[in-house]
Amino acid sequence: MTDRSQARFIGSEIYRGSSYGDWHPLRVPRVSTVMDLSRALGWLDSSAYIASPRAKPAALSIWHDPTYIAALEQAETDGYVSEDVRARHNIGTHANPVFAEVFRRPATSAGGALLAGELLAQPGVIYAPAGGTHHGMPDHANGFCYFNDPVLSILSLRRQGVQRIAYVDIDAHHCDGVDHAFRDDPDVLLVSVHEENRWPRTGALQDKGAGQVFNLPVPKMLNDTEMMMIQDQFILPVVAGFKPDAIILQCGADALAEDPQSRLTLSNNALWSVVTALRPLSHRYLVLGGGGYNPWSVGRAWTGVWAVLTGHEIPDRLPADAEAVLRALAWHGNRRGRTPPDHWFTTLQDKPNNGPIRAQMRTSVDDLQARLFRQV
Repeated sequence: MTDRSQARFIGSEIYRGSSYGDWHPLRVPRVSTVMDLSRALGWLDSSAYIASPRAKPAALSIWHDPTYIAALEQAETDGYVSEDVRARHNIGTHANPVFAEVFRRPATSAGGALLAGELLAQPGVIYAPAGGTHHGMPDHANGFCYFNDPVLSILSLRRQGVQRIAYVDIDAHHCDGVDHAFRDDPDVLLVSVHEENRWPRTGALQDKGAGQVFNLPVPKMLNDTEMMMIQDQFILPVVAGFKPDAIILQCGADALAEDPQSRLTLSNNALWSVVTALRPLSHRYLVLGGGGYNPWSVGRAWTGVWAVLTGHEIPDRLPADAEAVLRALAWHGNRRGRTPPDHWFTTLQDKPNNGPIRAQMRTSVDDLQARLFRQV
């Protein structure tokens, strides 16, 4: 395991004030909140922070269609797309709108992912909370994702000679874009824990691909106790058995209890536990963001991820400067944003949401364990 002092944070000021639109779930600030909170807490200085480069079209074209890349550039210039471009590339839609930084913003998170792969030619830990856009497809936008930075990070690692890569995804939504890229690649392990019967409705338990694909759809109301079982009896054994040269964790915050885009009920302790548990399994570790649509819960959770990666102790109550960051947030158009509870302002750590382990969860994990045993 690498020294905590080597952890580096890839961020950018482009996310400050950038929004998909006043009506879109991604109208809320996220990465800028994590940066501001981490700095207010004294956890992020210039020695750890790296400003993300913006990926150029030629770099993006290692997986994305050049015609699609050009269409996104033109959409940003024009501020609109034609009906033909909308139909062909799925941009200018309700889910994937044209907004002011429609090319520059995703190209920046993609640039961070490509840079992370280069940096991890040597052992280390990289945190890129702007990453995790796991739905993006080669020639079209999908599920709020324009470019697929997890795919690009894997390809970047491959260019550095890093061969066996474990990709673990704990977002509430299945990683259909990453699955599309690597489901038949035996040197990429794909592990996804996601809510069943939720968009994009892929990633069934029985879906194995031709490579190393393990999907665990979970029922609504997933609690911390169940997630701990999943971590210890499914995620860790399958990753350890794969013996990866690098691990990428997509740490979406939309599985948290307070997020409007899922029916899962995890506390942020469950996310931090997975971040911690995976780290000893490889000398190269990249942690990405992902979903997360409550500005307070995602900002608190992802700041806590950085604390875990750097060994900082999370205070019981935030100092005044950090509390001010959270009190400055707003969540327009959501009823919970009108009367946020006080702990959204004063703490990072949620109360644990422990509960019973349901029979369905035990059966699903047993099925995956049996499959893993047969492969061994």
